[in-house]
Amino acid sequence: MGLDLKPLSTLHEHASYDVADFVVPTGREEEWRFTPLRRLRGLHNGTASPDGKLLVEVDAAPEVTAETVGRDDVRVGRSFVPADRVSAQAYTSFTEATVITVPQEAVASAPTVLRLRGEDATGAAYGHITVIVEPLAQATVVLDHAGSATYADNVEFVVGEGASLSVISLQNWADDTVHLTHHHARLAKDATFTSFTITLGGDLVRIAPSVIYDGPGGNAELYGVYFADPGQHLEHRLFVDHNIPNCRSRVDYRGALQGRDAHAIWIGDVLIRAAAEGTDTYELNRNLVLTDGTRVDSVPNLEILTGEIQGAGHASTSGRLDDEHTFYLQARGIPYDEARRMVVRGFLGQLIEHIGVPEIREQVQAAIEAELENGLDTGLEQERAR
Repeated sequence: MGLDLKPLSTLHEHASYDVADFVVPTGREEEWRFTPLRRLRGLHNGTASPDGKLLVEVDAAPEVTAETVGRDDVRVGRSFVPADRVSAQAYTSFTEATVITVPQEAVASAPTVLRLRGEDATGAAYGHITVIVEPLAQATVVLDHAGSATYADNVEFVVGEGASLSVISLQNWADDTVHLTHHHARLAKDATFTSFTITLGGDLVRIAPSVIYDGPGGNAELYGVYFADPGQHLEHRLFVDHNIPNCRSRVDYRGALQGRDAHAIWIGDVLIRAAAEGTDTYELNRNLVLTDGTRVDSVPNLEILTGEIQGAGHASTSGRLDDEHTFYLQARGIPYDEARRMVVRGFLGQLIEHIGVPEIREQVQAAIEAELENGLDTGLEQERAR
């Protein structure tokens, strides 16, 4: 295919639509070293049986068009090139794609909701979603994942000149689900892209959002909240490719972990190319460890190829609850267990409050409360035993 988006970067060196162009991962590669390959059910090496079932239901805003198309549709797969073997496998394996189109200058009066429901985790399913926001249009798209599945897909967001797109991706999978997904955003001149990724369910979930710019003035804001329970593997791998002058990006991901073998991975890669003068970027990852037996890997990376930038920085912190915070609340008569819950709510709630769809925000808040109620008691027993 004719599109050449290969990054000139040591962070992301290889891209292709052809699965054969990628070696089968062994776990020693930088991009796979945190992922337990044995738990991927063959999604990474071609041995997955492609007979899984996943349904996509769309509730589109009145101004928005939703279509189911074949893989030969010219709008599908033109804004990105797969950057790893699973993304390429998903691209070559899907049979139907969902295309969402927001017409030029249209302002969607309601969110467009895509409900992805897995029916069975024993076989693999592959999917593709394309969201096109034409110039000067505005829309919100919700990707709501639930059920049991072994699933790999690509989601591409094409945001036109002066357009604005907000995306909310909810991972509410059942406990037996494995999901590997790539979210590719391509921003035209003065386009705005905001994403909220909320990852709560699933056995193993690996999400790889990426952003690239087509014109100056592009603005990308990527937010994420995740809560890892015992045995869960939640991995977020972000790549922001500043390839155009005078563009902006902000990344803020926050997670909490509780229970034995809960594992959270956050990789934040930002490339500022030589031509991208005037870039303004910052990425932040914070993790709150609630119990013993968890593991956090947080790796921010900046690759800067020009000194003519407005600003660039990153930060990463991981640690336990602050004893001073809980003591402060206890001194005001709040019991210890509720004080812990309040600290976690505040830590994650600073991002959840920015979700612009009230019913989604309330759904996420309720899910976090359930996580705290179901799992924090184990942490309290561990804390009291220390």
